Amino acid sequence: QLQASGGGLVQAGGSLRLTCVASGRTFSTYDMGWFRQAPGKEREFVALITWSGSRTYYADSVKGRFTISRDNTKNTVYLQINSLKPEDTAVYYCAAVGKVGVDYGNPSEYDSWGQGTQVTVSS
Repeated sequence: QLQASGGGLVQAGGSLRLTCVASGRTFSTYDMGWFRQAPGKEREFVALITWSGSRTYYADSVKGRFTISRDNTKNTVYLQINSLKPEDTAVYYCAAVGKVGVDYGNPSEYDSWGQGTQVTVSS
């Protein structure tokens, strides 16, 4: 089970840190991703970190502004969001994937999802 938090209302240019806490003892075996979904739009890949934390991947739209990290001792994955823009407004979801060789950008590849946390950026 995944529990996301940390969203809120911020002004453009501001920052937030999203947190996703996983229950269970197998967290460290899963690659962890963040997606977002804006109203009327499809769920969009944002970032992924592999199980060991050795590799990270980002959508082009967030590179240089977002940073994904994890702490396997705390069963937690983070998404640091800087230089927020109004177009970053969305519900942000964390997700876990245990398979190898998958398309990280495809939501259907993921095994479990958090409930989402709302990020709203005002201009």
